[in-house]
Amino acid sequence: MEEEQVEAGEEEVTWSRETIPKVLKIVSTRLPQRDLITLLLVSPWLNATLISCPSIWLLLDFREMNNAGNRLVDALSLARYWHVKHINLEFAQDIEDKHLELVKSKCRDSLQDLEVLNLNGCQKISDKGIEAITSACPSLKEFSIYWNVRVTDIGIAHLVKNCKHVVDLNNLSDKSLQLIAQNYPELQLLNLTRCVKLTDSGLQQILHGCPSLHSLNLYALSSFTDEAYKKISLLSHLKFLDLCGGQNLSDEGVACIARCKGLLSLNLTWCVRVTDVGVIAVAQGCTSLEFLSLFGIVGVTDKCLEALSLTCSNTLTTLDVNGCIGIKKRSRDELLQMFPKLRCFKVHS
Repeated sequence: MEEEQVEAGEEEVTWSRETIPKVLKIVSTRLPQRDLITLLLVSPWLNATLISCPSIWLLLDFREMNNAGNRLVDALSLARYWHVKHINLEFAQDIEDKHLELVKSKCRDSLQDLEVLNLNGCQKISDKGIEAITSACPSLKEFSIYWNVRVTDIGIAHLVKNCKHVVDLNNLSDKSLQLIAQNYPELQLLNLTRCVKLTDSGLQQILHGCPSLHSLNLYALSSFTDEAYKKISLLSHLKFLDLCGGQNLSDEGVACIARCKGLLSLNLTWCVRVTDVGVIAVAQGCTSLEFLSLFGIVGVTDKCLEALSLTCSNTLTTLDVNGCIGIKKRSRDELLQMFPKLRCFKVHS
């Protein structure tokens, strides 16, 4: 009896100290940061197990948190975050230039592997903070500073000087685009959502200087003309293109864009000058298309839908023709006959 109790006790200890930590080590890769930190307090052996797994401490997520500046400095002072790759401060509160300067002076070694930095909505960050943080992040690849009015071209100049491997950017002006085009020929993702001061000149510089772009987001930009849109055809690797609100885009511009043979996702929402001619050109040129939105375009008819069904029926999974009054309403079964792979479709009521 005593031997059985001893064996049972040993099994329980083994389960608690070995099996449970191993299971948690696997599960922890899917847990939010807050839950991971809570697990550290459960027991010393669990703490040691989780700390010994560097792969689960590669993300610091302070999105929408209060006191984010002090939290950032404190976290980067901990050994478990010495190889952090992703810092998310999107819409975080209480993060200022002084915190980024502290990170540079006190935690520089912890940022050598940082690849992704999201400062979207951090309204108190200025060029001074950008200079500090980018000078400490030599491996940075993705940088986001959308919804910030204090960072200017000077901040972007610091970025291109300090970080040589960036492939994903947003929130830029014409002058910034010139700097990007000159310094990042391997840029792959560019998000220019609501950068309303941009002109044809700035966009054309990027299209000439960054031929490796895979993703280009021009959402809610109505200032560009066909002269700039036509140059998108230079992007032979382009897979994602968002032109929502491109009011000056014509069929001629769309026909040039259709030369991007590898395009998978195209958003033409509210591109009101586009007609069947442009969409048929897309159908003939972009035969791998998976997502297409024609929302709000009254100049398209069933002709373009028929053209799409001939070339993209085996690839198209999402189609939005809501508000396209020239396209007749179809049942689910009718649409599936035209596009068997369709999973999401929106038609006008």
